[in-house]
Amino acid sequence: MIDGIGIDVVDIARFEESLLRTPALKERIFTAREATLKVASLAARFAAKEALVKALNARDVFAWHDAEVINEVSGKPAFIFTGALAARIDGARVHLTLSHDAGIASAMVVIERN
Repeated sequence: MIDGIGIDVVDIARFEESLLRTPALKERIFTAREATLKVASLAARFAAKEALVKALNARDVFAWHDAEVINEVSGKPAFIFTGALAARIDGARVHLTLSHDAGIASAMVVIERN
């Protein structure tokens, strides 16, 4: 059963300007592994985390580093959860898709529970 859906879009150039204007932002939002990626991938991961919060309605327990976006061996994006967010997930299946093209990064998250 679908428990939540979230979507977010990010203007990549505007996101890059924010990172340049506020260098500490990158460290606050992204894990060390995520922070090594190019700006389009960072924008997509930011969108993924925002979409996750919307799907879970979890602003109250959300911490940026508690939801790391990784790529499985196949290339498929997925989350690694830690902290209070892992407890909120509580065994749910979390589906994630990312895209970036034409200056826009987007992400969609679907939460599925039995």
